[in-house]
Amino acid sequence: MLSKLTVLSPSAIEAIHEATLELLRNVGVHLPDAEALDLLAQAGCEVDSASQVARMPSRLVQEALSRCGRRYTLHGRDRERSVRYGTGQFILVSSPGQFAWVDDDGRRRREPGLADTRAAAIVGNALEHIDVVGGMGMALDVPAAWRDVVMAAELMKATSKPTQVWISGGRSLRFILEMCEAVQGGLEEHRLHPMLHGFIEPVSPLRFAPSGLEILKTCARKGLPLCFAPMVQAGASGPATLAGTLTMENAEILSGIVLSQVIAPGLPVCYGGIPHLFDMHAMQISFGAPEQGLMAVAMTQMARSYGLPVYVNVGLSDSKMMDAQSGMERAATLLMGALAGADTFGHMGIVGLDQAGSLLQLVFDNEMAAYVKRLLRGFEVNSATLALPLISEVGIGGSFLAEQHTCENFRSETWFPRLCDRRRWEAWEADGSSSMADQARAHLTRILSTQSAEPCDAALARELDRIAAAAAQT
Repeated sequence: MLSKLTVLSPSAIEAIHEATLELLRNVGVHLPDAEALDLLAQAGCEVDSASQVARMPSRLVQEALSRCGRRYTLHGRDRERSVRYGTGQFILVSSPGQFAWVDDDGRRRREPGLADTRAAAIVGNALEHIDVVGGMGMALDVPAAWRDVVMAAELMKATSKPTQVWISGGRSLRFILEMCEAVQGGLEEHRLHPMLHGFIEPVSPLRFAPSGLEILKTCARKGLPLCFAPMVQAGASGPATLAGTLTMENAEILSGIVLSQVIAPGLPVCYGGIPHLFDMHAMQISFGAPEQGLMAVAMTQMARSYGLPVYVNVGLSDSKMMDAQSGMERAATLLMGALAGADTFGHMGIVGLDQAGSLLQLVFDNEMAAYVKRLLRGFEVNSATLALPLISEVGIGGSFLAEQHTCENFRSETWFPRLCDRRRWEAWEADGSSSMADQARAHLTRILSTQSAEPCDAALARELDRIAAAAAQT
């Protein structure tokens, strides 16, 4: 295993933490929810009901950090295909949903529909390095009021891996939890084997949305884990300095953790350190900037200083195509986040800055994940791998190709790609001179033409459909 990558010194981590405590103590956070404010007031926060702001004493923040759970598991229909946060597992999620869809080379976008959700489930299920399956595109042919419920049902029916959708609020969450409980065999079984974590995105600077607070309270009371993931934009919704942005990001995450522990002491949480740069030339958020990698490493260090599992936004790009820019930005930032020791990484299959979902891109991202995993594994140095007797036996000018030692070791030492081309020029040219995008396209075609939705028990499928239909009628 390779050594951990760091960008913050211990004193810098402590400085960000102390600045965070001061921010929460003196400025506080806006929480437009009377119940949440009342709970925080009872716990010792200074609450201004008129402005809906809670200021949090440092003692309460430290208590929440010491109390919260640091590990949890998310399940799918098949409990053998679970993902474990806080254990060092490398977890990749295909995008829960974009508002546009790219079918081919990134030059043309269209509106996604429910058929695309089904295709995304089949492809995500087939790709070995996609651990949690998302719908990739929002099903815009389904009314927004129950779209997330319908998408959740389609994903649960099509794959036995864990799944994720963007949950719009408390109403949708009620139906989706009913589905999860149907899959797992009841409310208590779902608490013990959760299929979702509440994904809470504070609205920077220092605010929570009412819908997010609904999700937070519901999940906490059901004993379900929570992930707090603000997207502070350095220079826009946060300071232009990276240290200032990290401090505000940290404050928003820790304030959510405080509320979660006031409601449900010991509840497991994930630290979603996903700040971004705001590019002053493009006047747009950036997904692929080098600063993205630096902040991801720093956020991982902050999370680790608290002993928490961490999600960072890396493996993404500002490019709208599968081109050199995309490959450079995705690979560089994903590797930085992985070397820092994060648990899970920016949603795979996104084209541009949250501008579309692409199954072709998802196939490439799956290959990239395999490459990075091989790097993380490193290699062993011992008497067997040093192979001194073999080198002596083969001697000067010999060959190792036919040796038994080579046959026994080359598969475990070497990563063999599916899409990357390592052939000689003549073989590549004779085979059509294909690019990596061509290889990805061919592999995607094979998946869609040979794979189908993973079989789901008929009675369970009918129950999921019934719940989705009830959401449309309520």
